[in-house]
Amino acid sequence: MSATLDIVPLQDWINTNGKPLMIAGPCSAETEEQVWDTVTQIAKEGYAHVIRAGVWKPRTRPGSFEGMGEAALPWLAAAKKETGLPLAIEVASPEHIELALKYNVDILWIGARTTVNPFNVQDIADALKGVDIPVLVKNPVNPDLALWIGALERLQNSGLKKLAAIHRGFSNMQETKYRNSPMWQVALELKRQLPNLPIIGDPSHMAGKRQYLAELTQRFLDLNYDGLIIESHRNPAEAWSDASQQLTPAALGEMLRSLQVRQSDVSDSEYHSHMDELRAKVDNIDRELLEVLATRMAIVEKMGEYKRDNGVTIFQIDRWKQVHASRAEMGKKLGLYTDLVEDLYRLIHEASIRKQTEVINSVSQA
Repeated sequence: MSATLDIVPLQDWINTNGKPLMIAGPCSAETEEQVWDTVTQIAKEGYAHVIRAGVWKPRTRPGSFEGMGEAALPWLAAAKKETGLPLAIEVASPEHIELALKYNVDILWIGARTTVNPFNVQDIADALKGVDIPVLVKNPVNPDLALWIGALERLQNSGLKKLAAIHRGFSNMQETKYRNSPMWQVALELKRQLPNLPIIGDPSHMAGKRQYLAELTQRFLDLNYDGLIIESHRNPAEAWSDASQQLTPAALGEMLRSLQVRQSDVSDSEYHSHMDELRAKVDNIDRELLEVLATRMAIVEKMGEYKRDNGVTIFQIDRWKQVHASRAEMGKKLGLYTDLVEDLYRLIHEASIRKQTEVINSVSQA
């Protein structure tokens, strides 16, 4: 099912002078002084287009700091007035929206735990009918593209056109380098299906640790994301939530200045000529790959017929283990990424099982 959204371009609702949108601020608004110090330092650094802070903090388990609630909104309103920067906060209910609008919040975002629940998203969409405000939608906790698109569609159906997505990564079942797995292919597929939808990278929640922020932020920039949302605290070591993933305003500025923002395209004719030549080679190789794959599947079909005629089951675990190990080793010797080879042969194996199942069923149903 393809999706289409009537989206107002990012630059039409916030002027970034052609630069990637930069949203920065503390994970949580903790005290009036902490908000003021952090936000005014961010404004002084000059890199932010929008300030952010958590007011309501949905936590995995009770007992953790869950935000100051409405008490924080006057602090943020004062910081917004002082800096002249628009203010963004997370909302998870109609009550949150009512309070956000009361204190003239400029941009809302929906968190990953909310995106995953269509009932909650619909409540938010209903509460925003008739309101002209930008809404950013974080990816759901699990890599479910349909849920992500569905949340955007629900908001669109309520009349909202200033929409964007936030890619913050997906939950891990096991411990990995990053707090949340990037799963870049999910966000890139979202962009393919909705090419006019702005996508904002969230390296803070993806990394979980400040030492990985620079590499992830550069990756977002290299993939031509439309903006970034990064957490910053006046004293990260004393932060009441997510202390390990925040940077001071000065450190964030230093990190951003060290990164490279590349162009999405250039007008140089020699560049385009050379790229066209290389792309033509890739196109030919892809055609050959598909032809080889078709030949392989034809052999798989004959194997299915032979198994059928001899009463042999489709799946043999020992053979699959042998293929999995040997192909991974072949790929390694050729300098290919291990996960590429593993993912490729997993898909090929699934297709082979499907083909041989069709062979057997075609006879049993005859």
